[in-house]
Amino acid sequence: MLNYIIRRMFYAIPILIGVNLITFTLFFVVNTPDDMARMHLGMKRVTPEAIEKWKADRGYDKPVAFNSEAQGFAKLTDTIFFENSVKLFVFEFGRSDAGRDIGFDISQRMWPSLAIAVPVLILGLLANITFALLVAFFRATYIDFWGVVVCVVLMSISGMFYIIGGQFLVGKLLHLVPISGYDTGFDAIKFLILPVLIGVIGGIGSGTRWYRTLFLEEIGKDYVRTARAKGLSESLVLFKHVLKNAMIPILTGVVVVLPLLFMGSLITESFFGIPGLGSYTIDAINSQDFAIVRSMVFLGSFLYIVGLILTDISYTLVDPRIRLS
Repeated sequence: MLNYIIRRMFYAIPILIGVNLITFTLFFVVNTPDDMARMHLGMKRVTPEAIEKWKADRGYDKPVAFNSEAQGFAKLTDTIFFENSVKLFVFEFGRSDAGRDIGFDISQRMWPSLAIAVPVLILGLLANITFALLVAFFRATYIDFWGVVVCVVLMSISGMFYIIGGQFLVGKLLHLVPISGYDTGFDAIKFLILPVLIGVIGGIGSGTRWYRTLFLEEIGKDYVRTARAKGLSESLVLFKHVLKNAMIPILTGVVVVLPLLFMGSLITESFFGIPGLGSYTIDAINSQDFAIVRSMVFLGSFLYIVGLILTDISYTLVDPRIRLS
């Protein structure tokens, strides 16, 4: 097991290098360091001296990826790409183009993101599995048919509709919770209720259909027919046997998502004014802050790889027949 984890982590290194290289290339194709300097300093009446000083303060005055004037390995190391990439692998994110400590911002903004993402995951998982078991229990009936129809309708509605509709109905008409904003401590609960509720409702359609498919596939297997032949009730077969044996594909979806909960939701946080990592990334993209964008893409890629490793490990816990070597 340990050898497997170490080997997978080593495999992750070239992947992270490639992701960082693609991000770097795309960003600098769109904006040169001079363009970035003008955007941050102001597009009008910017002197060449101010641009050069801004670039020098942030290390953007060097060649982008290859330094033809340097000697030996310095041709590759004395570049913007190398100096801004190596530090990421020890999670030293440096400062943003606006001068803020990115690591400190991440440590502060991760908590609002987790405050939304964790309840949405837990409540959504419980709701999806419950509804999926219900329609699977009444399979080939009107309950199953109309349950699938409702799921398709919910899947067809844009997430933006849930957000705007929820803000209008619950926040503006009923005045039950604030439309947007955030606070610390227990006062934050009133700001989180609506985003969490919308997050759960928005995922019920696709989640229920996915789990229903898993449960119906298990119901058609031989061990279920054997359990029924022994006289077990349909509810006992469904909850004790079918649900247990469907845990591997369920874990695939859940465990992979766990590390990405840290990253927050871009759209939800932006619309509800939640100061999490999702809105942090959106603001960085709008302001063309390459340091923040690069750090968040790298962190998201790393967490996704960790999620894949955790998924493989979780398989061994659910199914003893699976062994990692």
